[in-house]
Amino acid sequence: MKAVVLAGGFGTRLRPLSCTRPKILFPVLNKPLLQWTFERLAKNNIQDVILAVFYQTEVHIKQHRIPRSGLHVKYSHDPLTKPLGTAGSIKNAQKKIGSSSSFLVLNGDIFADVNYSEIVRQHEEKGCLATIALHQVSDPTRYGVAILSKDNRITGFIEKPLAGKAPSDLINAGVYVLNPKVFKYIPEGRAVSIEREVFPKLAEQNELFGYVHNGLWMDIGKPEDYLELNKILLRENVARTTYRSNGNVNIKKPVALSKNVSIGKGSIIGPYAILGSKVTVGKNVRIRNSIVFSATSISDSAMVDGAIIGEGVYIGREAQVKKGSIVGDHARIKDRVTLSAKSHICPANEVVENASTSD
Repeated sequence: MKAVVLAGGFGTRLRPLSCTRPKILFPVLNKPLLQWTFERLAKNNIQDVILAVFYQTEVHIKQHRIPRSGLHVKYSHDPLTKPLGTAGSIKNAQKKIGSSSSFLVLNGDIFADVNYSEIVRQHEEKGCLATIALHQVSDPTRYGVAILSKDNRITGFIEKPLAGKAPSDLINAGVYVLNPKVFKYIPEGRAVSIEREVFPKLAEQNELFGYVHNGLWMDIGKPEDYLELNKILLRENVARTTYRSNGNVNIKKPVALSKNVSIGKGSIIGPYAILGSKVTVGKNVRIRNSIVFSATSISDSAMVDGAIIGEGVYIGREAQVKKGSIVGDHARIKDRVTLSAKSHICPANEVVENASTSD
């Protein structure tokens, strides 16, 4: 079976970090999200993967040299100047997908431990045109919501209902199994949303079924969700604490430290701190509830609390980066500068005075 990974989104809510990398390359416990996806596909005996991406995203992926776990990977290019929508991207990949058998579709910015083999099995048993993985959430207004009958048939599908108007709390989990006959439901030559235009039609024709997934599921489209996913995985995994120390260091688990991390005397790391490869931490630094991407340098007596720090960033002595802040790649935060809560610093910017935002 083939799998299509939809990875053409712009990640606007994750800016400024998504200005320099696609969402599928955001590190999750120091491993790109796409690598997690490849590993799960291979574990479920998927052999062929089609990445529906913009050309620039393909360049980023190839530069990262992500292990493919034995998968055969091809690319389907969406035009940058004319976004195709979720269904349009699938239609664009039709020739690569073929028409001989059903295929799997994944939203690239979803982290979920869905059993792909099981949803495929259910799809084949039902003999329907489409099966959607569904997941129960407390706030369904951000997603497509399904009305599910006792036999797992979806009798209605509403995309992003208004508050208090959702017919259920089962949402589209971004994992689908589709019969090639679904292509006839997707118009050519324009952007098409599979959630708003295709699934409701299939539901009307009793051709849409649901597979309820009760395990881990997270959409990393918002910074707070991205942080929360990493915290969940930290709790569930044995954290790596191999690092180079220049003196006594206090590591408060859970933490995840990648290779070649250097930490200075008197620093307190954690809980819930994730440091990427080649991160350098000075003396008496405090880092907690934060993700620090690779090759970043954090100087003596600095504090990072509840923030996401991009790649190759420099944070000066006694600087403070507070909760909800995001610092883009290669930015420089000068000595004793404080970034107040929810500050966003664009890539390569230099911040020389206290700030709440920076353009």
